[in-house]
Order: sequence, then C-alpha cells, then structure tokens
Amino acid sequence: MKLTKEIKAAICDSVLCWLATSSADNIPNVSPKEIFSCFGDDMIIVANIASPQTVKNVRANKNVCISFIDILKQKGFQLKGEAKIITAAAIDYEKMENVLLMLTEGKFPFSSITKISVTSAKPIIAPKYVLFPETTEEEQIANAKKNYGF
Repeated sequence: MKLTKEIKAAICDSVLCWLATSSADNIPNVSPKEIFSCFGDDMIIVANIASPQTVKNVRANKNVCISFIDILKQKGFQLKGEAKIITAAAIDYEKMENVLLMLTEGKFPFSSITKISVTSAKPIIAPKYVLFPETTEEEQIANAKKNYGF
C-alpha cells in the first residue's frame, strides 16, 4: 500500500509512535518508538534502540501494527503490515541507517532496524470530532494546550 501525503505528514508531525507486535505464542507487546521515518512509498523504518522484545517478536511473527498521532490535533493513523528485522549485513541497511542517523544525530546507538511494509491504513481521530462534527483542529489544539498545560 502506498503511503499518502496525509499519512507521511502525520508521521512527520509525530514525536513518538507505538509499535504493536505479538510473540509466537500470541502474547501482545506495544512499545513506544522515538526514531522512525518513511522509507520509499510503502515502508516505515524504526531504529531498534532498546527493543529486545520487539526484535524477538518480529522474528517470530511478522504481523505488526504501528500508530502515529499528533497529540495536539488528536488525529493520526494506524498502519498494519509485515515487519522484518534488518541488520548491517542487509543490502539496504546503510541507506536505512543514514535516514535514521539524521534523526538521532548519532546520540542513540542502534544495530538493527525494523522495516515495515505497510499493507493497510486507517485514520485515528479523537471521539470529539465524531461526537461534535463542527469541532475544528484549531479548537482541538487550543483545548489540548489548555488541558495539558502547554
């Protein structure tokens, strides 16, 4: 599935994402990720900084879900796909590593990357947008800033 401009913008606007994996025994795990980016038109790459459970789960079960949300707008996307752990021995590792190193500025070491080939996407929106359709993003941002003390 090709990542739309809206999805790419949501990824760029997010400071964290959440990657859901499942073990071979179908035990779920959700882990926040700080260093991630689009890669090509249909992939997301995530630096494995402190992610031993994520790596173990992806190797056992390639099906994942990754979510991004702009915490002020309270909108984002849930993406599902198939993941693979990419190590330095892989052909594309250096290209992926360079993208992620621009984000880390060398401050966060990582030795592998989770590459997610996206197969489906759906929007995430705060219930207020549904319950009160006249709600604007500007109002939602102002309310979030007020509620969270920004």
